[in-house]
Amino acid sequence: MTKGKAILIVTANESLAQSLQKTFSDSGYRSLVATDESAALSEMGQTVPPLILVDRQQGKALRLRQNPMLRSVPFIALWQLKSDCGQEDCADDLEEGFDDAICEQSPRQIVARIRAILRRQQYESPSRTLYSVGGIRMNLEKHEVTVQGRPVELTPKEFQILKYFLESPNRVFTRQEMLNCVWGEGYALEEHALDVHIHSLRQKIELEPARPTFIVTVRGVGYKLRTG
Repeated sequence: MTKGKAILIVTANESLAQSLQKTFSDSGYRSLVATDESAALSEMGQTVPPLILVDRQQGKALRLRQNPMLRSVPFIALWQLKSDCGQEDCADDLEEGFDDAICEQSPRQIVARIRAILRRQQYESPSRTLYSVGGIRMNLEKHEVTVQGRPVELTPKEFQILKYFLESPNRVFTRQEMLNCVWGEGYALEEHALDVHIHSLRQKIELEPARPTFIVTVRGVGYKLRTG
């Protein structure tokens, strides 16, 4: 697990939280506890956890699952009592976005399952932390952006928008695609809101914002990051 990153535990059960934190600590893992989804988003800030463990006695954490920052993060449903977790419950969890379901297992079994998931995640999806396109550089771990060597301060949404452009330079994103990428599918937001963020982003990264050379408008379609 990347140094400094912590498994996020979502539970309002204090005794369960303490037990899990001790189990993870004894196994060499850092962990954070959030009592609900809002607290989870606040707790993690701009740091993406390597895995999220959700106490299913209190909900499904669907808002977290829809967060664009967490799309590649494994979500694990934890059922404390096997009597509460039937085959249909586990199947429902997997259908609704969880990557695995753990039902009444020992601390050692829980750690073993999580260790296997994190190991598989590391092999299947090596994380990319640096992007460099046409003078724009982004460091995800440091949450830094420079343009021609000049540091640029971006809001969280501007940072996410630029990240998606950098991941697919020269690809044209429709406004709706970009809204889905940054705010999540089904989020009620007008396309004009994206235009406002694009305008603000251009003010910060373009030499002449009125005549952009990086983020350009493709008339009638959307936007793209032009590389040359």
